[in-house]
Amino acid sequence: MVYISTRDKTNEVNGCEAVVQGIAADGGLFVPREIPCPGREALLALGELSYVELAAKILTLYFPEIGEEKLKAACEAAYAPEKFGAEQPVRLVSLGDKNTMLELWHGPTLAFKDMALQLLPHLLTLSLETTGDSRRALILTATSGDTGKAALEGFTDVPGTGVAVFYPAYGVSEMQRLQMVTHRASNVKVFPVDGNFDDTQTGVKNIFADREAAADAAEKGVFLSSANSINIGRLAPQIVYYIYGWLEMVKSGRLTAEQPFDVAVPTGNFGNILAAWFAKEMGVPIRRLICASNRNNILTDFFETGLYDTHRPFHKTSSPSMDILVSSNLERLLFYLVDRDDKAVADMMQALKREGSYRLLDQALTRAQSFLTAAWADEAECERVIGRLWQDYGYAADPHTAVAMSAVWQKEDDTPTLIASTASPYKFSSTVLRGIGKDVSEDEFQNLAALADTLGQTVPEKLDELRRLPVRFDSVHAKQEMPALVREMF
Repeated sequence: MVYISTRDKTNEVNGCEAVVQGIAADGGLFVPREIPCPGREALLALGELSYVELAAKILTLYFPEIGEEKLKAACEAAYAPEKFGAEQPVRLVSLGDKNTMLELWHGPTLAFKDMALQLLPHLLTLSLETTGDSRRALILTATSGDTGKAALEGFTDVPGTGVAVFYPAYGVSEMQRLQMVTHRASNVKVFPVDGNFDDTQTGVKNIFADREAAADAAEKGVFLSSANSINIGRLAPQIVYYIYGWLEMVKSGRLTAEQPFDVAVPTGNFGNILAAWFAKEMGVPIRRLICASNRNNILTDFFETGLYDTHRPFHKTSSPSMDILVSSNLERLLFYLVDRDDKAVADMMQALKREGSYRLLDQALTRAQSFLTAAWADEAECERVIGRLWQDYGYAADPHTAVAMSAVWQKEDDTPTLIASTASPYKFSSTVLRGIGKDVSEDEFQNLAALADTLGQTVPEKLDELRRLPVRFDSVHAKQEMPALVREMF
């Protein structure tokens, strides 16, 4: 499998090299030169496989250098039942005749990021082994809430790795913050940053682009890589659960094998919905992708007008993982929308960096609109949807999932829809309680208990233990400090 950079398609690497590098030297993102397309019938033939078996088959198409046997062993370790609470890491929940929740949050950090970040350390280790690289990896991660903890959990005490996580100090939920700052592994550091997610993401990208920093790291036997979805090793495992969701709906009789369906995804950085697009390109009969945003609705505006403009207010919302104005993975889709014109992509990304905006040509926009619909929901709508889901179906949804459900209910047709449910309601208990009409405390742990009582469950141990763990990382750093903080970890 050959991967190329979105900004210079002459920059070719294999899958293992793409995982190790994380981001191309020219600042672009790695994409397959040709997307694997086994087709609908070949995918249907995989319908009886377990999630682990399916993941190994699909990932072998993207990383043939590693081989199916090693990938299967990696998937068995990543998706072990003791980590996800059941034999299959993904659950499907029907909401009436047409809508199905694809629950992706049953892993150790209670967020969908576990589906990729439990596997990424194995992919990185296997890639280093395949390429014969013996250097130590320093994993840089910018997070709007969930990626940070999932990266910390996935790379905990993995030999030959260190992890640096940067998050907006005042832009994540209390549970997300505690999950990160109390993490106990010896090979990690967590840095709250005085800024928003875009500041942390830009800072990490700039560090990757700093050749002097790379040279200093190399002198000490260290290389920089990423756990964000800019790394193809993060993105590829996400393709699997959309294929799995479709196969399970067909198996259960909710869909026929040929029946088209929609996929709704709450997204900020565009990685999760891009994975669904890859599944569509591989042969899954997805009719439309529904890109759901919160008040930071830059993607909604972009897919309606073709103008990507960051000159707008930044809102802190109850769905913080979507509080993003610069969606990195959109660059990958742009590459395909403009017929792999790497110069056009490089020009758009340069305009974004220089002017804070760019415009997509009408032909490419029309192409995007042929398979993608965008919608958004404000805070009041989000809580209203949480309440309606609870009242009509007895389903407790976190605010990110509620944003996606709102977009589904804004549709003008009743095409069956698979909704990506991306986080446990317990991670955002105060918002969920408000949505279902319950009193909310200023104490988040009291809210956890109240939500568990309402649902007739017990508080997840991974969250309950946070009240007892000491805070390890509490100093807030200026965004200008990020390069120096990374250099200290070489």
